[in-house]
Amino acid sequence: MQTKPLSVLSAYINKQVMVEMKAGKSYRGVLDGYDPHMNLVLKSAEEFEAGVLKNKYDLAIVRGDNVIYVSP
Repeated sequence: MQTKPLSVLSAYINKQVMVEMKAGKSYRGVLDGYDPHMNLVLKSAEEFEAGVLKNKYDLAIVRGDNVIYVSP
């Protein structure tokens, strides 16, 4: 049986995730929602660049076409 990526994401709603992005950025926050294009909504998000904390956001929307992976 094959698991679809969006069904895996639904298991992480309201849980802390790490999102690795293209160009060396990453975000850590609570997954609040997503859409079929894998655009992600993170609450209490922190933005990292090269492993260094750059910004904190109450709410961040991450564009799905820049996501490399999402990790718990």
